Amino acid sequence: MPRLIATATQTPVLSAATTLLCLLFSSLSPAQDSLFYAPPAPQDDAPEFTGQAELGYTSLSGNTDSSTLLAKGRLTWLTGRWTHTLRAETRKVEENDNASAEQYLLGGRERYDLEGPHYLFGFTRWEKDRFSGYDYQFTTIAGYGRQLLAGPDHILSLEAGPGYRHDELDNGEGSDLAVGYGALDYQWNFSEGSTFQQELSVEGTRQNVTTRTFSAVTAQLNAHLALRLSHEIERNSQPPEGANSNTDRTTAASLLYRW
Repeated sequence: MPRLIATATQTPVLSAATTLLCLLFSSLSPAQDSLFYAPPAPQDDAPEFTGQAELGYTSLSGNTDSSTLLAKGRLTWLTGRWTHTLRAETRKVEENDNASAEQYLLGGRERYDLEGPHYLFGFTRWEKDRFSGYDYQFTTIAGYGRQLLAGPDHILSLEAGPGYRHDELDNGEGSDLAVGYGALDYQWNFSEGSTFQQELSVEGTRQNVTTRTFSAVTAQLNAHLALRLSHEIERNSQPPEGANSNTDRTTAASLLYRW
């Protein structure tokens, strides 16, 4: 069954108390605020070390008791032509003390900028989804990327490359798979302080194809605060037996703080 996590509002709203904590800290500019799909190069005036953290919690009580937790973090630092990034995420949904979603992710990414709009990249990702049918998945990919548009209104990056993935199933069986990967990151600064993001990645193996999309609109409220509405979809074309669904959906309204 598709999952819904709303860090600012959740529908339907049950009658009773609703508690929300939603904090984001970010020193990245909108052009760098990417989810690893095909992030553009850091701006010339970007600081050498930046960080981002997100914490969202919603509690609903009434006819049904439910709670959602969404936490994300990212560190990025620059050394010459290199951009290094570490990323961590967790999501959890409980209804009447029973978990309906529980996900964890750790990742690291390297980018080396060549002359002009070209770059090389590599990343490693470990993820665990309690209801996906996998005990965990480990993926590593490397390849070539190109920034086709560099602003100021439109920013577009594409990248592709081969990789490797290890799937460990809930029943203890494992498989090693070759991966073909492609991704894009598009950003449109359609007005002063307002940005639309569309990100997409595809990872194909002989067993299945995994697609991830992320869409968001971000509006700057003042010098430090911004409001973001986002929708994320992850789809596995052929999940293992025991998976609750082949598609996960996450919808969020978040408050961003930048310094």
